[in-house]
Amino acid sequence: MSAPGCILSGVSGTPIRAVSNLAVAEEPPAQPSRADQIAELRARMAAIGGEVPEQVVEDAETLAVAGGLSLVLPNGGLPRRAVAHVSDTPALIVELIGQVVQAGGRAGMVGWPELSYAGIEEDALERVVAVPEPGIDDLSVAGVLAEGLDLVVLRTRSPLALSPVRARPLLARIRKGQAALVCVNVAVPSPALTLTGTLAQFHGIGRGTGRITGIDFDVRAEAKGTRPASARVTLGAAEGATGGVEKQRLRLVT
Repeated sequence: MSAPGCILSGVSGTPIRAVSNLAVAEEPPAQPSRADQIAELRARMAAIGGEVPEQVVEDAETLAVAGGLSLVLPNGGLPRRAVAHVSDTPALIVELIGQVVQAGGRAGMVGWPELSYAGIEEDALERVVAVPEPGIDDLSVAGVLAEGLDLVVLRTRSPLALSPVRARPLLARIRKGQAALVCVNVAVPSPALTLTGTLAQFHGIGRGTGRITGIDFDVRAEAKGTRPASARVTLGAAEGATGGVEKQRLRLVT
């Protein structure tokens, strides 16, 4: 619950006004560079005939997303100051949020009160601002958060298609900041990116036994100015000892 007089709160209960005092997470152990990881994964995809994204070029217009999703995202991340349509796939959304905050970024979640943040480390959750019940002002809340965070996810319970006139104030606010705005169930005219994820299979369970150790998603990204890219991405499992890719923790949302 939010502190008195505060309508926004961190996922772990931290009031939004305390965000500026959050401690900086410790530097993670040295890992292969994101460019090296993506280059190797792109080579694997090409070898099996999969669609691969355009060459990754680091730039300030992209919010980097590590892990398997960098396979299909243009330039290995989400476009800043722009809108990405993402399918109503909880595990995919939590993966995006987790990768951003665990890299030191800050994210906001507008709507979706039942969303679970399983698998995101507690200290990283302090960098997630949740507004589970924004009421009729969900677009305004998303716009305010987009001016100060790195990633904002806006999700409505039922599909909502915004006309160009209604979308204009929201788009104007996100252009003022550095955030990537992810819309779930909300359609804006001409989004910069469309990302879809379909559950393919679980790993680690049999008939009444075992535990889930990974989830396969068929992910496809379509962005302006680039050819579509698709891949089967495993969340929760290592790529293998020789793969050189950091292990991803399971983030299963039910």
